[in-house]
Amino acid sequence: MNINEQVELLMQGTEYGDESLRKTMETELRQRLIDAEKEGRKLRIYCGYDPRTADLHIGHTVTMRKLRQFQDLGHEVVFLIGTYTSLIGDPSDKDKLRPLLTQAQTLENAHSYAQQAFRVLDESKTTIRYNHEWLQELKFADLIKLASNFTIQQFLTREAFRKRWDGDDAVYLHEFFYAIMQGYDAYALKTDVQVGGTDQLFNIVTAARKIMTSLGEKPNIGIIMSILPGTDGVVKMSKSLGNHIPLNSTPEDMYGKVMSIPDAAMGQFARLVTRWLPADVAAFENGLKSGATHPRDAKMKLAHEITFTYYSAADAERAQEAFVRLFQQGNIPEEMPEFALSSGQTVIDVLIAAGLVSSKSDGRRMIDQKGVKLDGDVLEKADAAFPHPGVLQVGKRRFVRVK
Repeated sequence: MNINEQVELLMQGTEYGDESLRKTMETELRQRLIDAEKEGRKLRIYCGYDPRTADLHIGHTVTMRKLRQFQDLGHEVVFLIGTYTSLIGDPSDKDKLRPLLTQAQTLENAHSYAQQAFRVLDESKTTIRYNHEWLQELKFADLIKLASNFTIQQFLTREAFRKRWDGDDAVYLHEFFYAIMQGYDAYALKTDVQVGGTDQLFNIVTAARKIMTSLGEKPNIGIIMSILPGTDGVVKMSKSLGNHIPLNSTPEDMYGKVMSIPDAAMGQFARLVTRWLPADVAAFENGLKSGATHPRDAKMKLAHEITFTYYSAADAERAQEAFVRLFQQGNIPEEMPEFALSSGQTVIDVLIAAGLVSSKSDGRRMIDQKGVKLDGDVLEKADAAFPHPGVLQVGKRRFVRVK
């Protein structure tokens, strides 16, 4: 790839909320790539991950996919484990105080986190670092110096803090430290580029660049990625909302969940979690827009690519064949009502709430007759917890997509 093609690829899927900021970052990235090529050096790229949970979904891998693109272009990637920042937890997209973790908890989660990340990253080309290496060495005088780069107003204008402030909810002083700590990470690693989501915009393009400049380093470039929506196609993918596609599942489950996303979300998934180049994504979206590609066929192509990305070509083929057998040959309709699953609901609860049966006795009768299926599997226990989202079928003609 020439420099312009590299920039187009590396800026794919980014979102800054401000066109002038996007152009500034794009211009700086192009110049940094040109300079590195002249100097015969690799750029140093990093993204930080706070292992506050060990279970990842594909929304977590959006930034990892961007790191992999830099790797494929020959640059150096640092996968930073936030063993110190995760003690606080990033407040950027939270409207309440996050619980404090111990360093032992974060280290325990870190191993699982990294192993799942290597389903995207090239392990042989990835350097793993831990930010307690330098953050725990800072003295109080260092913190005063770093904090002097910011005003309280800068923090309180951030949406998460402002919402709590306006609602008379507590905003704790230690939460302000997170952006400063993340900014110092960039300085300690001497990076050229930092990758993060839109919830990291302040931490990256304000805090990190300001701290690096104040400490005499050339400020890094922020590659700010859009947030992947969940299977509902609307809100951020989240395990707590039940709209996630887990990494540690099965190829069939991943393929099926991608097939459940709304047509309108296909472009975002194509840009953020596939290996497709900008020209591939453009062709995919143009085919949909012009009507040359049927939405079902486009979604099957997308589901195959995403499943292939995290598993293998053979796994993706098997998952697609299983889907075709179940949904197309099984005469399951493409369009059906949707039902939002609530925590704690049993099979019989869902059948009644979704309007698939008229009463508990009717529901139990259908279950006894093996007439209730979830993604083709017969459900046999009325009072069991509802297993997972999917296509719920009662009899031959009643279907609901449980989300």
